[in-house]
Amino acid sequence: MAKIERPVSEFNSELKLKGFNVWQLEADSHATRIYNRKDFYKICLTTGKSIIHYADRSFEHEGTILFFGNPHIPYSWETLSTTYVGYTVLFSEDFFSSLGRSESLQHSPLFKIGGTPIVSLDEKQRDLLNTMFLKMIEEQKSDYAYKDDLIRNYINLIIHEALKIQPSVSFDQHKNAAGRLTSVFLELLERQFPVETIDRPLKFKTAQDYALSLNVHANYLNRAVKEITGKPTTAHITERIVNEAKALLQHTDWNVADIAYALGFEYPTYFNNFFKKVTGTNPTSFRELLV
Repeated sequence: MAKIERPVSEFNSELKLKGFNVWQLEADSHATRIYNRKDFYKICLTTGKSIIHYADRSFEHEGTILFFGNPHIPYSWETLSTTYVGYTVLFSEDFFSSLGRSESLQHSPLFKIGGTPIVSLDEKQRDLLNTMFLKMIEEQKSDYAYKDDLIRNYINLIIHEALKIQPSVSFDQHKNAAGRLTSVFLELLERQFPVETIDRPLKFKTAQDYALSLNVHANYLNRAVKEITGKPTTAHITERIVNEAKALLQHTDWNVADIAYALGFEYPTYFNNFFKKVTGTNPTSFRELLV
């Protein structure tokens, strides 16, 4: 089966533990980092000058900050300093939830949509958090049988230390709430693509899926998207899935059933009917026309 080339990512391709990795940032130049791993929460402790674009907001900061990234919220990072130092930890919700917490990280004030993901630190706070990151790096390398539990506790301590500090609020925001929500929806939609492997089907397939992720009612999301773009939420989702289906039919040798599954359809017949309704032809015929 043909492979789809993965987008370039700054992250290590293999996590040190299942669902976890931590490392020290190296000195950098004027580079733009775009974080495109779709499955992992991120906490960065950094010192330098940067601009962070988080969903529909932008934040420029010089000094030491903690940044909390949610895989369900699009964001990117522009480094403005010639040197940039600190630490990054990646972890999945499954890894963290092994602590027995029932509340999703998506609802945390630091990670949720509409929350404030950036916390400014003074020197004393930075030194304390530096120690925690160094401890995680040390444990990651160790042979201690329960190191994953210990690491989860360090992550939890970092989160609680951040919650005790007043979050930074100096963001530039869209004035229009509908525009703000639409911007986040469209970026979240695009983050699901390209589909890279068969065993990782689309997580969000309906307007309701996106609304739940964004913590809004589906009708409210639809009104906002239609007001700004002139098209309902479902139309955007349908167009993007169809475009991806066409790309997979053209550029891979996956069979139709595999493509259907990768795009979130429970049965190939559902995908066939969907594709034909939108394009006027079925997937097999479309592929044959390309030969």
